[in-house]
Amino acid sequence: MRALVYTGPNQMVLREQPVPVPAAGEVLVRVSDVGICGSDMHAYHGHDDRRPPPLVLGHEAAGFVASGPREGERVAINPLVVDPDCPVALAGRPHLSPTRAIISMPPRPGAFAEYVTIPERNLLPVPEGMRLRDAALSEPVAVSWHAMRIGLERLGAPRPRVLVQGGGAIGLGAALVARHMGAEIIDVAEPHPGRRALLEAEPGITGFDPSANDPGESAYDLIIDAVGAAATRQAASRLVRPGGVIVHVGLLPGHEGYDIRRITLQEITITGSYCYTPADFAAALDALDKGHLGKLGWVSTRPLDGGPKAFADLDAGVVSSAKIILSLAPAPDCFSTEN
Repeated sequence: MRALVYTGPNQMVLREQPVPVPAAGEVLVRVSDVGICGSDMHAYHGHDDRRPPPLVLGHEAAGFVASGPREGERVAINPLVVDPDCPVALAGRPHLSPTRAIISMPPRPGAFAEYVTIPERNLLPVPEGMRLRDAALSEPVAVSWHAMRIGLERLGAPRPRVLVQGGGAIGLGAALVARHMGAEIIDVAEPHPGRRALLEAEPGITGFDPSANDPGESAYDLIIDAVGAAATRQAASRLVRPGGVIVHVGLLPGHEGYDIRRITLQEITITGSYCYTPADFAAALDALDKGHLGKLGWVSTRPLDGGPKAFADLDAGVVSSAKIILSLAPAPDCFSTEN
């Protein structure tokens, strides 16, 4: 089978790989569409010890079941694999389980390939009429959904003023989810002019350049930091109102930036947000299917063979799209498992 393999820092190579063999309880999925995540870029730069080369990356995927009684079924893949009997999973928070693993980290190869294996319980049926490209967005949108949901729960106030820091897929997704969940004001701080331009097509969402515009102290009730840099933490500390909430999603290196004195004196809540629950994933898939998150004009598609250039273009900062999907475009009745 064809696979896009991370072979070392700033190196992605298209190779022939053996088709993976499903273990007990797993199925083989023929990948149709798979997104490039920020964590894939982190690994591409050689900054993720959890993803050593050579490795097939990619975890935002949808495709067709290629083995077992569900063969031919269109599915979205929840890539987070957890022992279902783990006490943390049984308590309803499987994403925090110490048993958690994700495809694209050893020992589980990722989905930048024609085939991937996954436990059958991790498959969600794709509704009839929904494009598999859109179903592949379920994973990043689930991250956004989870962050916004827990932020609103901790805030406990209706129709908040929301700031999203970062207009990549997770940030833009958070803004779309905030709109769906009834936020009164939704601003996105994004320095890239191309990504700010994408926001012009989204009613109720306003983008601005944080280096040129200052909304002012205490301007927001809820801030979603989808960047996770010292500069965004510093800005969030000032821009959130007393009693407000900051949700930290981004995972750039470093931990500096928060104004601990103001956070303490103004009883500001900071919470981390990691991945999603199965319910968040299902809700994201449903919202995408029903059009609740708009027309998805912020997504671009390239063939798997164009993967190395897609990574290079993202690295060079010449991509305006918030998400690149690599398409393998299989037909549902063609399930060759030849290498």
